[in-house]
Amino acid sequence: MQEFILSFMNQFGYSAIFILILLENIFPPIPSEVILGFGGFITTYSHLSILGVIISATLGSFLGALFLYGIGKIFNKEKLLELTSSKFGKAIHLKKKNVNKADKWFDTYGQWAVLGGRFIPIVRSLISIPAGMSDMPLPKFIFYTIIGSGIWNTVLILLGNSLGKHWKLIETIMKEYVFVLVILLCVTLFVIYYVRRNRKRKFK
Repeated sequence: MQEFILSFMNQFGYSAIFILILLENIFPPIPSEVILGFGGFITTYSHLSILGVIISATLGSFLGALFLYGIGKIFNKEKLLELTSSKFGKAIHLKKKNVNKADKWFDTYGQWAVLGGRFIPIVRSLISIPAGMSDMPLPKFIFYTIIGSGIWNTVLILLGNSLGKHWKLIETIMKEYVFVLVILLCVTLFVIYYVRRNRKRKFK
């Protein structure tokens, strides 16, 4: 897989980066670290520019996210609520109160989830679906998706450019990064939960 990706990028440049990142957003197992890291490395020996690679990657990210947002719009909250009363819904213990809670949570934190989720592998792709399901306004979704994806793409492409022939080290760096980020995310969510719970107690 990796050899095919590298060969494809070497041959088709910007177009390959756009297509691969588009697919990576729809099919998360495709490694963006490889695509973006090698994309940065390519700029050190070819006619491709860093800005051009960033634009190609970000456009691919955006269109992939937009596709998943559309999927989420099809399977909206109403259809999920209907599913709760079906045999399948009961079999997987899908309850109306949980659907409503999830929808309310996304309404509260949705825009930050869309922005922050772009920095977490797998999550950065799948976060687009609940955004569509919760009817997040499209302009907001577009804005936070482009900002988050643009930052993620830029960082990895610049890393690939800086590391040069050693661009594969990005995979190791990202493993450490994801571990630390997950811990920070868990701590942040705990703090938010603790503060909100204390506020509710004060108003009782």
